Amino acid sequence: MYKGGRIIASLVVFVAFLCIPFFYNMGKANAEPKNLAENIKLIESTQHDIEPASWMIANHMKLLDQWRQAYVRDGQTIYVNSQGEKFPININTWSNTVGANSGQFCITCHNYVGVQLNCFSCHTVGGTL
Repeated sequence: MYKGGRIIASLVVFVAFLCIPFFYNMGKANAEPKNLAENIKLIESTQHDIEPASWMIANHMKLLDQWRQAYVRDGQTIYVNSQGEKFPININTWSNTVGANSGQFCITCHNYVGVQLNCFSCHTVGGTL
């Protein structure tokens, strides 16, 4: 093998650069959002849930994707939940049902779990575009 030392050294440097983010964050804990437990209790106790709270916590993104498809592509403006209740398909209305300052709750919770939140690039909390 020609110039094997350089190849191996280059591979070591390449792997080291790939590992920098892991070494940089090693031992650092992600801070839990303020009042996370209280906000989850508020969500679970709210009577205005579109679906049961446990389902919403686990599947809210699926619901929002379905809403986007139904509203934008199919022209539907009403969502019928699993209990047969009707709700308007509107992210602003829905985000205000989980309590005061829900937009901030969404942002802090998504930051905590490391998920990019891009809903509010088009939508505003408590208002319309």
